Amino acid sequence: MGNCWGSQGDNRISSTTRSSTPGTSKNNSNEGVSISSRSTAMTSSQFSLSGITDEEFSVGHILATPSLRIFSFSELKSITKNFKSLLGEGGFGKVYKGWMDEKLSAKAGSGSVVAVKKLNHESMQGFDEWKSEVNFLGTLSHPNLVKLIGYCMDEEELLLVYEFMQKGSLENHLFRRGTSFQPLTWEIRIKIALGAARGLAFLHSHDKQIIYRDFKASNILLDGNYNAKLADFGLAKNGPLGGASHVTTRIMGTYGYAAPEYVATGHLYIKSDVYGFGVALLEIITGQRALDTNRPSGQHNLVEWLKPTLGERRKLTKIVDPRLEGQYPSKGVIQAAELTLKCLGAEPRVRPSMKEVVEVLERIEAMKIKSKESKTKSSRTREHNRYSQQSAQRRSPVHPRHEGSAGGGYLSKIDRR
Repeated sequence: MGNCWGSQGDNRISSTTRSSTPGTSKNNSNEGVSISSRSTAMTSSQFSLSGITDEEFSVGHILATPSLRIFSFSELKSITKNFKSLLGEGGFGKVYKGWMDEKLSAKAGSGSVVAVKKLNHESMQGFDEWKSEVNFLGTLSHPNLVKLIGYCMDEEELLLVYEFMQKGSLENHLFRRGTSFQPLTWEIRIKIALGAARGLAFLHSHDKQIIYRDFKASNILLDGNYNAKLADFGLAKNGPLGGASHVTTRIMGTYGYAAPEYVATGHLYIKSDVYGFGVALLEIITGQRALDTNRPSGQHNLVEWLKPTLGERRKLTKIVDPRLEGQYPSKGVIQAAELTLKCLGAEPRVRPSMKEVVEVLERIEAMKIKSKESKTKSSRTREHNRYSQQSAQRRSPVHPRHEGSAGGGYLSKIDRR
């Protein structure tokens, strides 16, 4: 869903051709239920996820079976005003804006705003990924996962209905250029990174671990307050069972984000997601795309280009997004760079868990207030030292300097450290 909010290059990778035509029930490790016709096990007519309290949702919850609303194609035509308001387009198809309430009121501008994703019949992603979205997002609820409200499987029409995310994707905010676009502040960037990290940590932390497999900026959607939510579970995969370290699967994902061990062998680890997160975090810090052939030779791949710099503190200011204009805590940037470097570890075992990533980002987020206070105190100290030095220089030569007057210079040296 995420890459349907705006245009982007086709960087998807796949080792096989994917089915694009719905048919009889297909069984694979991703399936929570069998979907073969309109008479499916997911028959809830509730608009919201039933049986989940606000407290449970705040920490995440997994339902035993999907609880989704089933729409007819005619209902979704009405909700979207005959698919009139286009929000974006991606590999799956097009996403339209719609309006609805409990009674299926479809008057534009009234009721809840929703996003309706309509499968392109020629899409290479097709039925399998549509089904994966239903099975995963239909059972998952967490503040940092986009809500799937329902779906439509009407003859050859496949559609999904989501909550509407007002700010679109992180990709659009990070890489748009022009005087009319305000760059994201450091505080908002860390808020987004932390929200996305919490979403991944939730997927990884339960007994039935889920590997997201397609973490990237276009799949991080933002609500009106820049709260991040993960979208597009078409490539999600159940994690390894029985003490296994990985699952072996066909190679699919997005160039520039996919972990090296996965691209090389097809072995998918929980921490393959951590690598993808590291790539996105590098994009957040630098404001540069993971892959960009418009950059000079040797700089097309962001990780290959800037990974060596992440461990060199003195060079970090050169790679931070210049649109931030220095408005960030230096220690926060250093720790974010160190975290990125760990996430981009060559082997899964050396990468941190997403729980550890969340803990580091929480500390970085807390730095913003301390950093401002520290800068104010430091500025006052420098001003005081400057005044002391100027006073000493203005003294009459009849009155020689005392040893204590050297203290100003000594304190200045400490301050400059």
